Amino acid sequence: PSQSLVNAFRTTGNGLPLDNYNALNSFNTSEKYDPRLFHTVAIPGLPYKYSSKRTYEESWNRNPAEYSVYASLKDNVDPDCDCFVPMVPFYANTKNRIVLRFADVLLMRAEALIELHRSAEALPLINQVRTRAKNSTALTGYANDKTLIETYKNGDNIVWNEENARKALRWERRLELAMENGRFFDLVRWGIADQAMNAYYDAEKSRRSYYSSAHFTADRNEYLPIPEAQIRLSKYLYKQNPGY
Repeated sequence: PSQSLVNAFRTTGNGLPLDNYNALNSFNTSEKYDPRLFHTVAIPGLPYKYSSKRTYEESWNRNPAEYSVYASLKDNVDPDCDCFVPMVPFYANTKNRIVLRFADVLLMRAEALIELHRSAEALPLINQVRTRAKNSTALTGYANDKTLIETYKNGDNIVWNEENARKALRWERRLELAMENGRFFDLVRWGIADQAMNAYYDAEKSRRSYYSSAHFTADRNEYLPIPEAQIRLSKYLYKQNPGY
């Protein structure tokens, strides 16, 4: 997980996502975060997978200077679980991989409603996901003093128009489904991959030198090139993707 992702979980004093979220270069214990952070990212100094026996350290990461000091908690298990499979120097588990979750379905429907100009119907769906997140702190008591999340209340903490609904939906997908391999495809579907990726590179290049020349080219980098061999096998019915 990147620093940008950890920062994305920061919340305002009223428990909503923070617009200027990406101003920090490390996890800050004096800040407030969406509780889903502590189910998503292993943070140095905090228990790993809710276990009082293990405190995550950045040295667990094979190269903190290159990959960041954090690690993913998604798809990983407590080493005391009988499903844990040591594969030195790595580790794995025998659990089935979750491909689709109910929260994803709720957010899919909310997105469709917003794009159909029915954003009022999307509000309770997004809040259903946020309410679950708000109630997800039973296993993370060690971090509860650092968490703050609230649902959206039209006319109270947000003006729930179509623009703000779309913004809230997209942010909700980023947090709820973080480290589940769908973020890039969301950005492509929304047509903002170049904006989001280049903003990410701009923020991360000061933290990771290998991003110093990184740039996402719109209408090219959304897709990989089609292998030339496959184009020939199709008798040139396949057309190469733009930019390759």
